[in-house]
Amino acid sequence: MKCHTTMVNNVTPAPNAKVLDLGCGNKKRVGAYGLDINPRSMADIVHDLNQAPYPLEESSFDEIYLDNVLEHLDDVVATVEELFRLARPNGLVKVIVPYFRARWAFIDPTHRHYFTVDSFSYFDPDHPHCSEYDYSLARFKIEKIVFNESIRRGWPTALVKAIANHWPWRYEKYLSHLYPLDDLTFYLRALK
Repeated sequence: MKCHTTMVNNVTPAPNAKVLDLGCGNKKRVGAYGLDINPRSMADIVHDLNQAPYPLEESSFDEIYLDNVLEHLDDVVATVEELFRLARPNGLVKVIVPYFRARWAFIDPTHRHYFTVDSFSYFDPDHPHCSEYDYSLARFKIEKIVFNESIRRGWPTALVKAIANHWPWRYEKYLSHLYPLDDLTFYLRALK
């Protein structure tokens, strides 16, 4: 796929930008700087997120958001490495992805990846996966994992969600196949 980068409305990246919304679509976060492949989106820069490096300065963002974007990209590890490159030291990266047991994860034919509670453990030096499978130099502390953070359903789902958010690994092992939730939100802190 050929790299396509276009400035939208002749907007150039602001040197003091602190919030980045990757794959922002038409719901870019207020005050954020947006990148998206779609020229009809609210993006400040139109860019294919499968093409790294992104046309942004290294260590320039305090917060980076990917809301249901990572599952569409070709290479998760390369994307996480780009997030690490763009984040300032101790910067927050919030990633929302479909949960691997969710029906919704498999409906969309453009989804290429599915995620579990341990999917980002390969980048967290406090987890054995990080040292056993040294796939990348990108390092993030997993601060929090939240199931269905913005999804509201009836009381049965609220109960399962409360259990899953209190004991994510136990939920995944013992209950998720019986009552699958929809998505996961990871709060990651860049360790630079």
